[in-house]
Amino acid sequence: MPQISIRHLRHIRNLPVYGKIALLAFGLTSFSLLIGGIIVLGIMTRMTEDELGRRLMTTARTVAEQPHIREQVQLPVANAQDIAYETENIRVINDVSYIVVLNMERIRYSHPITDRIGKPIADKDVEPAFAEHSYLSKVKGEVGSALRAYVPIMNEQHHQVGVVMAGMLLPSIGQMIWDQRGPIAATLMLALLFGLLGAWQLSRNIKRQMYNLEPQEIARILLERTAAFQAMHEGVIAVDNKERITIFNERAKQIFDIEGNPVGLPIRDVIPDTRLPEILTLQQPIYNRELIVRNAVIWSNRIPITVQGQTVGAIAIFQDRTELAHMAEELTGVKAFVDALRVQNHEYMNKLHTIAGLIQLEHYEQALDYLFEVSERQEELLSFVKERFSDEGIGGLLFSKVSRGQELGIHVELDKRSGLTHFPPKLDRHDFVLLLGNLIENAFDALEISDREDKEIVISIEQDDEVLSIMVEDNANGMDEITQQHMLENGFSTKAADGRGIGLYLIGNIIEKGCGELICHTSLGNGTTMIITFPMQEMASLSAIHDHI
Repeated sequence: MPQISIRHLRHIRNLPVYGKIALLAFGLTSFSLLIGGIIVLGIMTRMTEDELGRRLMTTARTVAEQPHIREQVQLPVANAQDIAYETENIRVINDVSYIVVLNMERIRYSHPITDRIGKPIADKDVEPAFAEHSYLSKVKGEVGSALRAYVPIMNEQHHQVGVVMAGMLLPSIGQMIWDQRGPIAATLMLALLFGLLGAWQLSRNIKRQMYNLEPQEIARILLERTAAFQAMHEGVIAVDNKERITIFNERAKQIFDIEGNPVGLPIRDVIPDTRLPEILTLQQPIYNRELIVRNAVIWSNRIPITVQGQTVGAIAIFQDRTELAHMAEELTGVKAFVDALRVQNHEYMNKLHTIAGLIQLEHYEQALDYLFEVSERQEELLSFVKERFSDEGIGGLLFSKVSRGQELGIHVELDKRSGLTHFPPKLDRHDFVLLLGNLIENAFDALEISDREDKEIVISIEQDDEVLSIMVEDNANGMDEITQQHMLENGFSTKAADGRGIGLYLIGNIIEKGCGELICHTSLGNGTTMIITFPMQEMASLSAIHDHI
């Protein structure tokens, strides 16, 4: 028997959604009908008792008010034979079960069982009636429950001379159900029919909302998805439209050093600077964006989650780029020094050729003067960079760009007030190498296509306790209005070559990362001035990037 029960339970558990909901609806409908039937039966029983009580009380009063019975009840039973006959006629007319007439000595003058006529009644329930009380009483007998009405018999002098008891058997519950079998059957069939139809429609809608998947299939997909998220090398965080965390995989806990299970908590309480909630407002994805989250360099993709056109949450995939950023800094610094050495090698070869030519022409004093001039200028620039810039990577980059300008025939001037002792919050050497390198290279590109003879670039880096300002100014052809509007967009470039248009986009990302501000002054034919400022203190919110024309 237990094996059969377990097998049946497993069979029910594996039923499709349609079957489960239909079974549930059938059970609920049956249970509701059972409860409703019990209530209705109770009401019907009470109504039946009330109606029978009124009929019995009317019948008993009718008998008690008969003049002939008043007179006969005062005679001996042997002389009062007409009472039984008369009460039987009244019983039949009023459709009651029995009528019993008693004198004041409790002797029966009428009874449905003839042998009991003339014998006293021993029922204690009748006693209040001999004290001139009229009332109803419910008693339980051998053949079922009965309802009795007691009415005193009063003579013309208003003295009590007897009691009339009219009684009737109450119908059983089974009899009441059988009497109402037609309406009950119709109600039951209609309720089950509409219940099953409603269950079928409900299960159909639920199945459609679940993409026609069964619950066990959804559970399997959920387990597979959870396992996949936990196995990913990238950190995955998802929130709902109320900014509560719904997914937080193990890799994300490692990246952000989170202990416990943060699912269900507000994302701003766990990691305030993920910038994931802003996707709920923007309702559009942001790809390949570098962020600083809890002092970690993070490369993120943030995407809104939409269901039927409504944004119900957002998900972010994070990659920890901290180590990679350190390696990039090293490689960027090495590349800057390699470029500087290449440029200097080319420049020194030109200078050596000049000196060699002066010596061959026997202009020894001119050769010596030229040598001293070149050496002094180079030493002056090198000493300035070493003294004013504490970071060797930034100093090497500026030194190489000055030499690169000489190679291209462009005068690169480094403002004498320039200097850099430490980086702004959230920024490092890697960011500044990218920022300065792209700004200066863009100026080189603009001057290469310019027809000016006196091409020059002015670089200024000034810093105090509150702000860091970077200015790169050229005297090239300037930018038109369209270029100014789209210069920070990824892939936008005025050159047709592949792979261009990313320099200023990276600059825009670095400015946003460091809460900075970009001001661009440009006009056609008069060159361009790019001014970037960064706060030297932490800021609560990001500053916008402004383009001032």
